[in-house]
Amino acid sequence: MFPALETEPKPKTLPDPYEDFMYHHLQYYGYFKAQRGSLPNSAAHQHVWKNNPGYLLSGSFGKRDDLMPDPLQKQKRLWPTCLSTVRRPLEAVSRDSLKLSSPLVKSRQLLHDDLGEVNPRLREPRDLFAFFSGSGPLGAPRWPIECEVIKENIHHIEWVPPHPEYFYQPTGNEKIPEIVGEEKGTVVYQLDSVPTGDSCFISSRVGGKRGIIKELAVTLQGPEDNTLLFESRFESGNLQKAVRVDTYEYELTLRTDLYTSKHTQWFYFRVQNTRKDATYRFTIVNLLKSKSLYTLGMKPLMYSQLDASTHSIGWRREGKEIKYFRNNTDDGQQPLYCLTWTIQFPHDQDTCFFAHFYPYTYTDLQCFLLSVANSPVQSQFCKLRTLCRSLAGNTVYLLTITNPARTPQEAAAKKAVVLTARVHPGESNGSWIMKGFLDFILSNSPDAQLLRDIFIFKVVPMLNPDGVIVGNYRCSLAGRDLNRHYKTILKESFPCIWHTRNMIKRLLEEREVLLYCDFHGHSRKNNIFLYGCSNNDRNFWLHERVFPLMLSKNAPDKFSFHSCNFKVQKCKEGTGRVVMWRMGILNSYTMESTFGGSTLGNKRDTHFTTEDLTSLGYHVCDTLLDFCDPDRTKFMQCLAELKELLQQEIHKKFKEFGQDMDLEGSWSDISLSDIESSTSGSDSSLSDGLPVHLLNIADELSQKKKMYKKKKRKPLQSRKQRNKQYQKNNLMKESKLAEDAPERAGFASTLQKQPAFFKNSENASSSMMKNEKQRVNESQLNGRDRGTSLDSSNMTTLISTKNKERMQREKPGFTVSYSPKRSTNPSQESAPDMKPNWARDRYPATKRGRTATTVCPSLHIYTYP
Repeated sequence: MFPALETEPKPKTLPDPYEDFMYHHLQYYGYFKAQRGSLPNSAAHQHVWKNNPGYLLSGSFGKRDDLMPDPLQKQKRLWPTCLSTVRRPLEAVSRDSLKLSSPLVKSRQLLHDDLGEVNPRLREPRDLFAFFSGSGPLGAPRWPIECEVIKENIHHIEWVPPHPEYFYQPTGNEKIPEIVGEEKGTVVYQLDSVPTGDSCFISSRVGGKRGIIKELAVTLQGPEDNTLLFESRFESGNLQKAVRVDTYEYELTLRTDLYTSKHTQWFYFRVQNTRKDATYRFTIVNLLKSKSLYTLGMKPLMYSQLDASTHSIGWRREGKEIKYFRNNTDDGQQPLYCLTWTIQFPHDQDTCFFAHFYPYTYTDLQCFLLSVANSPVQSQFCKLRTLCRSLAGNTVYLLTITNPARTPQEAAAKKAVVLTARVHPGESNGSWIMKGFLDFILSNSPDAQLLRDIFIFKVVPMLNPDGVIVGNYRCSLAGRDLNRHYKTILKESFPCIWHTRNMIKRLLEEREVLLYCDFHGHSRKNNIFLYGCSNNDRNFWLHERVFPLMLSKNAPDKFSFHSCNFKVQKCKEGTGRVVMWRMGILNSYTMESTFGGSTLGNKRDTHFTTEDLTSLGYHVCDTLLDFCDPDRTKFMQCLAELKELLQQEIHKKFKEFGQDMDLEGSWSDISLSDIESSTSGSDSSLSDGLPVHLLNIADELSQKKKMYKKKKRKPLQSRKQRNKQYQKNNLMKESKLAEDAPERAGFASTLQKQPAFFKNSENASSSMMKNEKQRVNESQLNGRDRGTSLDSSNMTTLISTKNKERMQREKPGFTVSYSPKRSTNPSQESAPDMKPNWARDRYPATKRGRTATTVCPSLHIYTYP
């Protein structure tokens, strides 16, 4: 019980000697001139809190003094509070200060309601780290001490082109320039020292390298000098070297990911001193991927500062004569590839930027989060915390988004949704989708309010801030791909991943996590799609595919369900998707959004804009409501459609192998992983393994282990022991030959001709194989005597017979409300109800209590009626 709530008057206590001394001391030096006890009334105090929400966030977003009306009130409020709390414990403060007649609570640990009611409550504990630190409102990005950073503030406006930006159509006359290098050209820009795979990250500081920033670009000889001035030493920038090989032709070399010697894909740099009427050619000479979307019509992005300031035009797709080809220069290492394009700048003496995709920097994220924290509405249901610090000391932010629950039971019943982005720093598409999601879920839309009522969202908007800051494409400052280390125990080397996994592990102990999704970018495929994990539990067969199918219906011109894949490859065991799935999250996905554009619907052959990506964040929210609709009609319809699509895929596979099989109802026993082809994976596995600074230690340990094995001798055996071992080996060989004799003749050659999923279906029905084992062996022996083997038609008849028998003893309820039927022409049969307006016609939003025409003001998108 709080003593302040007691109504009986307390005897007046004697003044505290220390407080009395400090009072006279401060008065003497002129720091405190107010009368003791003359504090402002509680109404004025509440007014300051109500109109200045940042007051409660002292030490996080601004200085507390800035919110005070005048210096006198600052002194009146702060000094008595400090004096009373420093000297005495909370109990003493409560006895002497927390009275109903007290105009202001002296302890900073207790808060009062804004409505004037005396209902003191404890303040939430402070974060381990301040949310924003530094001299300004934002914590400045920390760079490795090897990196030079220019002091300019790079900012780009957001802009959506008024017309679709179509893919580049090759003419066949694109020029392939000869790569001449700096021997025949002139180096006009080059970074002095860049950390490679031979070194490792040591320390960081705000602003990077100490000392004077060197001028790396060439010095112009006069106003007639038309040499371009290059620069990339800013946040997310990436350019190693520029060589002028002709008047308007430049060869560019990208910087590899820091502390590695690979991963050249992302580029972002600035050029100055442009000429309007000239045609420039740029050629990037050290790309590592053999396939690229530039071969499918993708254009680079360009940004003109003059256009932005005068016409409010932002990033746009530009370029002609685009060609992606192999670099014929043999450097004795892995093959390199080149991207070349021509461009005409819109203005003379302009400053322009080029980028692989729309940049989204760490500072952009901080500005967005600061606006959320300063919003009096959004800060009520969006709590910002520090998840951890990165290797360089940059803050990794964690957002918890949910409406306050009315009862503890209601809070405990909420399920969780976990979303993350930018584990690969060069895939800025993920940040734009995340921004669209946050814009919608933090809005006042009825759908957003409903989602906040029924879910707790845990969001990590930027998992790899270090890589984003320095302009890496794939790795962190450990020189490794973080999306291959979710199982790591190296907390100090991979702090972002370690803390994210532990956060989700603790969350699973509290409540069910309905969905986990990590936002990525894809450099080889168009459209947007998901990678998931096939569930082995037949009670939830195909359930992990329902959410992607629903998303494809809600965004039919952007999302491709047929590009989704649910195969778990061994090389992907360390990814967030697979690790979270093995931790018990059934719906665990990686969302891949293309760097290019769409090949679907109304957006066919056009590039994606930032509006397209942010709108997908809205569609994720809309699909989540469809997925959790209490009316399960949509869910069951999608499940039935998935079974028919899968049956068609199985028939297609059999047809490819020249088989014609009547699967009937037993086709569900076939392993789904064998039906699906593997994903067109990236080269991320090249950056798997220990972090760079631990490689030397690992090599030393392995060398010591080898030396120890060499020194260790085998113990000598007696003659009796050697004879016993020899007899045992001979007996094992003879028994194995006797067992394999009837099967070696014809059966092995037949199995080699069957596809992988035949073998798995036979394994699933091994009990029936035992019953017919003798008959099969006899047929094989007869075939051996005749010099023939068991043909594929006999194998087809055998599997069909087993399938029909399995149907008769199938457990009830094995297939959910659907009986698969064979199609006479499965290649021409389309999936049922694949129309974009599926949700509108069959299941109106009023069934789940949603508003018929709800507008998302920030996205300009209407929800389905």
